[in-house]
Amino acid sequence: MTIDGQAEAFLEMLAAERGAAANTLAAYAADLDDFLGFLRARGVSAIAADASHVGAYVRGLFEAGLAARTQARKLSALRQFFLFLLREGRRADNPMADFASPRLPKALPKYLSESEVSALFIAARELPGLPGLKAVAGLEILYATGLRVSELLALPAQALSTDAQMLLIKGKGGKERMVPLSDPAKQAAAEMRAAMAEKKPAPRYLFPGRDPREAMTRQGFALLLKQVAIQAGIDPDRLSPHVLRHSFASHLLAHGADLRSLQKLLGHADIATTEIYTHVLAERLQKLVNTLHPLAE
Repeated sequence: MTIDGQAEAFLEMLAAERGAAANTLAAYAADLDDFLGFLRARGVSAIAADASHVGAYVRGLFEAGLAARTQARKLSALRQFFLFLLREGRRADNPMADFASPRLPKALPKYLSESEVSALFIAARELPGLPGLKAVAGLEILYATGLRVSELLALPAQALSTDAQMLLIKGKGGKERMVPLSDPAKQAAAEMRAAMAEKKPAPRYLFPGRDPREAMTRQGFALLLKQVAIQAGIDPDRLSPHVLRHSFASHLLAHGADLRSLQKLLGHADIATTEIYTHVLAERLQKLVNTLHPLAE
């Protein structure tokens, strides 16, 4: 990957001023590298590129058959990049000003039923040894709090070890929020911690990896969940940490939670993000009417 000075300065700004996560920075870097490579092939720099160059790049994305969501992500990266150059005085205009992102279809969040989640807990408790304890603790915490997997794996070793009923989480962009803790989640964390008490060196994270000084990887945790899904008789492709987050939100709404409370629990900056779950409820209500209404056939 070859990132020029302008793109490097932009990425440094994202990290320093917006607290962008490593995965976010990597995605921006890849998208900018693709665009800058396109410009280099035409002998043009980011400073000299104009709307015609952007237009040719956008047409190339479409002709390559990229999904609308992928195109939108790449255009978002370019839009922010050129806005940065404009604000820094490195350009006098923004060649992205007249380019709209492709319209994206509204995708309903994927989630499990409450009975499927119960089956996961039963299956996790049947896994032997430390993997089983990690699976139970991970499920208990994710389903009780709606944490992102990155937030779960960043928890320090002594997390959930006090009588506190709330947990302070630092989420996207360094924003902090409080999430409630359940007694089963705290108990599962305590049992997992006890099983690792003799490990040397002492783990730094609640979910340590093979090296106790490092956190368990996202891939490692996802594979553990796949094992639980297979044990529970659930298609492993349907289960991921994010599906558990969606399940947490969907089940809370189904049991009477309001969107504002859910927004705070999930750490969404904009309630419009939380509103995707209203589509889940609308589907359920439609099925309810079709099934139970006196005039339903």
